[in-house]
Amino acid sequence: MLFKDTFGIDLGSTTAKVYSMKKDDFLVEKNMIAIRNGEDILAIGNDAYEMFEKTPHNIDVHSAVSMGMIADIVNVEVVVQTLLHRLNLHPGQRPLLYFAVPTDMTEIEKRAYYAIAGGRAKVLLVEKPIADALALGLPIMKTKGSLLVNIGGESTEISAFADQRVIISKVVKIGGHHLDEAIISDVRKRTETHISYKTATRLKNALASFDESNKEARKIVGIDSVTGLPKTAIITAALVNQSLKDAFNKITAEIKLFLERTPPQVRGAIIAEGIYLTGGTSKLPGLEKHLTNQLNCRVRVSSAHEMATIYGLKEIINHKTLHHWAFTAKGKVRNL
Repeated sequence: MLFKDTFGIDLGSTTAKVYSMKKDDFLVEKNMIAIRNGEDILAIGNDAYEMFEKTPHNIDVHSAVSMGMIADIVNVEVVVQTLLHRLNLHPGQRPLLYFAVPTDMTEIEKRAYYAIAGGRAKVLLVEKPIADALALGLPIMKTKGSLLVNIGGESTEISAFADQRVIISKVVKIGGHHLDEAIISDVRKRTETHISYKTATRLKNALASFDESNKEARKIVGIDSVTGLPKTAIITAALVNQSLKDAFNKITAEIKLFLERTPPQVRGAIIAEGIYLTGGTSKLPGLEKHLTNQLNCRVRVSSAHEMATIYGLKEIINHKTLHHWAFTAKGKVRNL
């Protein structure tokens, strides 16, 4: 069977990334869908995100992916098909789709990826930590112990590599979305102002860093928690950074617990090699130094950040020697 078009797909909880082998190009859009009255689809991707927090009660704007897993098969199928057509106006009748997936999925969770292809495509799965490691150039086949941490939109996946595979992996329910929630909560406590998720994200992108000397501030418009009227407030970098530190303390604690569960010989190799960090939230200024100090171990942040997984899928798609990292629900794929 000849597959005319091959795509790599990383369905993040907040952002979807698609790679087209034919065009050698990427499409990155918000993984959101806007639905009116529970049935009429109004917008998908970035168009839906523009409507987020601005719609009446009968229009729901949300992501059909939660914690990196498919939460709504029907709507995810619509999102995937729409993004494929936006990247390639005429995809083949039976494309080959490589999906990046979490480790340790159940059989039911694996079948969800076949369901969203609608029977019109060949589906292969690749564990996200494997794709990340290939994008970072991590020597999976040789390492005696490597640790990779991907801080995504809704979760953080911690994975240890040894013996040419992922030997232990854990998903922690802390990600960029939780950092936004922490900012919203602290702004409300300190200034009696309620702000939106979009405003919290803008504050995080503009002010967040682990540099205590940062004295910047931003003016925002929110809703007065007492009167319910519009209110202007000045938010400092110090306030935003304290919110982030509290959340990252939890991530640091989880990494330490994970290392304690790792076999001693593997843990020793990890400490000697250092920890690799990727994901959209890993781009915060000063995070590498902060985690290095907290963990007493060198931490290296990937320059690919949120694109690491899709870059890894591109490597697998374009190099036959890497095809063995892809698998079906029944097992590994050796030749394509």
